[in-house]
Amino acid sequence: MAIRETLALVGNPNSGKTTLFNALTGAKQHIGNWPGVTVERKSGRLKADNALVIQDLPGTYSLSPYSSEEIVTRDFLLNDQPDLVLNVVDATNLERNLYLTLQVMETGRPLIVALNMMDVLVKTGHRTINLKKLSYALQVPVIATTATKPAALQELVQTIQAPLPKPYAFPEYDARLESALT
Repeated sequence: MAIRETLALVGNPNSGKTTLFNALTGAKQHIGNWPGVTVERKSGRLKADNALVIQDLPGTYSLSPYSSEEIVTRDFLLNDQPDLVLNVVDATNLERNLYLTLQVMETGRPLIVALNMMDVLVKTGHRTINLKKLSYALQVPVIATTATKPAALQELVQTIQAPLPKPYAFPEYDARLESALT
């Protein structure tokens, strides 16, 4: 198994990134129910593996930045090349959140999706999400989480510590088709 040193925590604003960061590291970073609470990169170490540094990055909806906070996130993912990316996805707004997931997949970094706020999804009467189907479709591990309940994060920690998932291999298109897609 390759030794990993850095995990990047990314996701949309208000997806629970910093709450999850606090639960995984024991930190007490400020959280709020509005965008822009995390405006710079925060670092901590995984409680279960002190060698792994977790970088809590500012929330972003895409890797095409419109704010200085989004630039921090994009630049870290593309330039610092973390060993593993943990994409925190709000289960109550899956479609909007998966846009960023697909962009992160295109970076070629190993990826785990933490499907967060599963408790809220159930409380609001929404249908549950089939984790196996979503994981199969994305070809990455998808783990149900509730960041406000640290005791329920054991499966996520085990997945983080497991051998790195193989990055998704996007198909290569000929130049004509590629230019039409972009």
